[in-house]
Amino acid sequence: MFSNTYQQGLLTAFFAGGSRPLAIWKTTVREGHVKRVSDEDANNCLALEIVASNVATTYITSPPDSSPTASLGIRLPWIYIIFKNLNRYFSFEIQILDETNTRRRFRMSNYQSTTRIRPFTCTMPLALNKNWNQVQFNLEEFVRKAYNTGYVETQRLQVHANCRLRRIFFSSRVYTASELPIEYKLIIPKSKLRKSEHHKQNEEEK
Repeated sequence: MFSNTYQQGLLTAFFAGGSRPLAIWKTTVREGHVKRVSDEDANNCLALEIVASNVATTYITSPPDSSPTASLGIRLPWIYIIFKNLNRYFSFEIQILDETNTRRRFRMSNYQSTTRIRPFTCTMPLALNKNWNQVQFNLEEFVRKAYNTGYVETQRLQVHANCRLRRIFFSSRVYTASELPIEYKLIIPKSKLRKSEHHKQNEEEK
């Protein structure tokens, strides 16, 4: 999906403030909902609310094509996820391809207490702050420590209930808060909100 895209700097995989935030995502809902809302704790920024009684049955996934050959093809090693902690069970998954041509899944959740490494799946605990969170992971380091192989690309993303999702983006390196563009920050100041929410998305975000 992004294989032929120039990948340097920042690359967005999801943005709730875009005109079509789920354009490259598939939605699965059972006994819950997925809808866009304005969040009062984030200066009424738009977020995608993913809520359900069962974490496993309500989620969004990208790419929407479930065939084995479908892949995001994102080679950037750092992933950032901006979301609101709803004080309920929550999880997300990242499927990568390593240098041995093996697909591995990293599953993070706030209801696990220990890391478990299996041949194709690594489950990890996720400690969250109250309200809004920005978490970042070095996928190269994850793959090396868990499987002693090299990271090639991210192939699939899956975000489960329960959260309010603002943005998912990848980067080639760690960016400090002062380096990030205003629309990539955890909370956008009110003075910048209207401009950023209606700003035309660049080619990286299509």
